Amino acid sequence: MVSGVANGRLVDLAYNLMNGRNSKTPLVFLHGLFGSQSNFYSIAKSLVQRTGRTVVTVDSRNHGNSGHSPVMTYEAMSLDLRNMLDKLNFPECILIGHSMGGKIAMTTALQRPGLVKKLVVVDISPNRTDSHNPVLYYIAAMKAVTVEGSDLSRSTARNQVEQQLQLYIKNARTRSFILSNLVECNGRYVWRINLEAIKNNIDYLLGFPEFNTSFSAPTVFLGGANSLYIGSKDYPEIKRLFPNSIIQHIPEAGHWVHAEKPRDFINAICAFLETR
Repeated sequence: MVSGVANGRLVDLAYNLMNGRNSKTPLVFLHGLFGSQSNFYSIAKSLVQRTGRTVVTVDSRNHGNSGHSPVMTYEAMSLDLRNMLDKLNFPECILIGHSMGGKIAMTTALQRPGLVKKLVVVDISPNRTDSHNPVLYYIAAMKAVTVEGSDLSRSTARNQVEQQLQLYIKNARTRSFILSNLVECNGRYVWRINLEAIKNNIDYLLGFPEFNTSFSAPTVFLGGANSLYIGSKDYPEIKRLFPNSIIQHIPEAGHWVHAEKPRDFINAICAFLETR
C-alpha cells in the first residue's frame, strides 16, 4: 500500500473505469498538461470494444476533477497513480501516457517495474522538454481573460473566453483544448486546473527525474511525425532507460497524436498489445 509522499500529501485521483469483457491486463491512460481524462474518452471506449480489456482514464493532480496540491513532482504524481491502482486492486497494468502523462508513466515504470506490464509513451521523451515550450504563455493568456455577466450559459461564457483567447492563441485546436478547462463554480466561470501550481513547478515539469535503473518490459514511444518532441537526439536516453523499446511516428500527426489521428493511434496501440 502506498503510504504518503515525501514532498507532499497524496492526492485522490478522479478516474473513469470502463469494464471490459475479459480479464486481460487493464489499460490506464494518463493525459498531458492542461488535459483531463475526457481527452481519451472516445479512444478508451473504442479500445474496450476492440480488445475486451478494462480501460481506466485518469485525472492527474491539479487537473480535471482531481484534487489540487502545490507539489507537482513526477515522483508525487506517480505515487498518486499507484495509490489509485491499489484501490482498484490492479496488481499490474499497461500504462499509456501522453506528454506530462508520459513522464508520469515512465517514472512509475522505472520506480515500480513490477506494476507495469507494458508501457506506451505518447509524444514525449525522458529528456528535458524544450525551454521554448509555450506553457507559461498559455497560463498568462488564461489568467488575462474575464467573464462578464451573471447566469450565463456555458456556450455564452465559452464564446466570451474564446474571443479573448484569440488575441493570444491563434491555433483553434489549442484554444478548444484549453477551453475544455472552463467550468461553472458557484455561479462563476473559472479554470478548473491549478494554474499557480503549474506555473510554480514549470521548470520541474519540463524536466525529468534522474534514474540509474532501467525498465526492461516492452515499451513503445509513439510520436507525431509533425512533432519535435521525440527526435534522434532523444534516442540514446530512451534506449538507456528503456532498452526493450521501439520508436514509432504516426504520419501527419502533431503533438496531440490521439486527437489528430485517432484511428491510427488505436491501431498502433492494438498492434503493440499483441507483441510479446
